[in-house]
Amino acid sequence: MSQSDTEKDGLAVDSVPGEEESEGVGGYFVGLALATLLTAVSFFVAGTSLVWGPSIPVALSVLAIAQMGVHLVFFLHITTGPDNTNNVMALAFGVLIVFLVIAGSLWIMANLNHNMMPMDHIMQMQR
Repeated sequence: MSQSDTEKDGLAVDSVPGEEESEGVGGYFVGLALATLLTAVSFFVAGTSLVWGPSIPVALSVLAIAQMGVHLVFFLHITTGPDNTNNVMALAFGVLIVFLVIAGSLWIMANLNHNMMPMDHIMQMQR
């Protein structure tokens, strides 16, 4: 930002975070094109026999991570700029919460399965 952007008539002017790097609608169209391309490639990889079978989950995982990156940069405007610190922290907190919910659910389901009565005992109780 230039000095004329931050000061008007000697007074400091607040700017919206991300204002200086906004590209207008063009950035959204680039993001849309990349997201559409990654989605089409994902469907192609999943539905073709040209890709080696055991590598399909890895390829889909890589494409999914790339898709998340496109959404973060082009649509959510998460960048490495100093004005995006709060956005990155909020994103990291959200990822932490999702991880905790998934890990907790898997842990609970594993313990329930381990502590459950064997099926042959259940069948004998019903007779």
